[in-house]
Amino acid sequence: MSQMHRSADQPTCPSCEEPLESGDLFCGGCGYDLSAVRERPDDHPTLVMHGVGRTEPRAPGTPAASAGPGAPGGGVEWPPATGVDSSGTPVPVHLPEEVPGVDSTGSRLPDHPGDFELPAPAGVGAVPPASAAPPAPSAPQPPPVPSADPRRGAAAAPAGVKICVACRAGRVDTDGYCENCGHAQPRERDHMEQELCSVAAVSDRGLRHHRNEDAFAVSSAALPDGSPAVVAVVCDGVSSATRPDEASAAASSSANESLLGALERGTHPQQAMHDAIVAAAEAVNSLAGSVATEHEHHHQNAPACTIVGAVVANGLLVIGWIGDSRAYWVPDDRGGPPARLTEDDSWAAQMVAAGLMSEAEAYADERAHAITGWLGADAYELEPHTASFKPDRPGVVVVCTDGLWNYAEGADEMARALPADAAERPLHAAQVLVGHALDGGGHDNVTVAVVPFAVPPQGAGSA
Repeated sequence: MSQMHRSADQPTCPSCEEPLESGDLFCGGCGYDLSAVRERPDDHPTLVMHGVGRTEPRAPGTPAASAGPGAPGGGVEWPPATGVDSSGTPVPVHLPEEVPGVDSTGSRLPDHPGDFELPAPAGVGAVPPASAAPPAPSAPQPPPVPSADPRRGAAAAPAGVKICVACRAGRVDTDGYCENCGHAQPRERDHMEQELCSVAAVSDRGLRHHRNEDAFAVSSAALPDGSPAVVAVVCDGVSSATRPDEASAAASSSANESLLGALERGTHPQQAMHDAIVAAAEAVNSLAGSVATEHEHHHQNAPACTIVGAVVANGLLVIGWIGDSRAYWVPDDRGGPPARLTEDDSWAAQMVAAGLMSEAEAYADERAHAITGWLGADAYELEPHTASFKPDRPGVVVVCTDGLWNYAEGADEMARALPADAAERPLHAAQVLVGHALDGGGHDNVTVAVVPFAVPPQGAGSA
């Protein structure tokens, strides 16, 4: 049904935004049960703030020592990184002693309250069982598959028969509606889950948005020496842009493909991450041409999204990002401090970095979630952030969109929300974290990848 001429005060369906008539109990467009609709609270989707230059906070640090070709200790022979960052500085190859972390210019990460300070290696814990067996060499990975809503119990069904996610009793007809209660079934991207042997991810539409504009990709590869590498990429579509769902899907897929190819060729993971973000940006930029053709008589923002990715390879943890999607570190034994590994490209982060506001004041402001960095044709100069870490104990990396961290912003909060057995059951951990966001209100799309990190056995090589 067309919505071109509806009045401004006419109510709409909270699921598909179809106009409603007075007294409707179900949406005529999607079958949504209107009796269960609650009052819509203020929402804080990912937005672009134009006209604000990027200021990346960075504490003074000593540049990393130059490393020659090859990795010491029998690890994979990674060649020197050949790319340069936005300042023209070559992306360095990082050595084991370079902890807690360095960015793509070789400088230490900022000393904020959640800075990554690794304790002495005296208390190294056991390698998590989930990471004991290395993944097989990469093969074409199956796409994420839609799953039943995690807020409802599972129901057994005959092979080939879909059961309604609302009443959990009726069969779903070919048009996507329940034959028992008439409820429209979730679209393919409303809820997706994927698990490999050493990484898992879950994405959910949330309780307030009419579609899921997040996307993710998880995969594994084999380095040239046969050792495993694990990849997780999470993207959040910018809600104020055109086709944000397509932007996030294109970015996550392109970044994942670029990372797998580069790692298998022996490219250093930090260089591979830098190149993958550039590839993701190009994929999103390519969508702008089709948007201009379709809407040549209307003003449209180009498709845009944020991105954050993690690579675990040969004892090294590499993070890359643009925007306000985040990565967190949580040690398995919880004996060491958890940490946030990324710095947001956002209005709030800029205010805190400039000393104009406290973190609490900045994130309480209505402008807090306006981002100052993103992937898209109308973005400022592309400046991928990358950081490498050398943890001395096993732990878990949580890679997520703001739909999760809005409900667990601090590293300590994220650690409390993460199950203790996350390294052994990454899919379950991701499901619990998504549930945590939904229980908190689910105001935004929620996507999280859980990546276990195992410390290599003593004597094993690393980069």
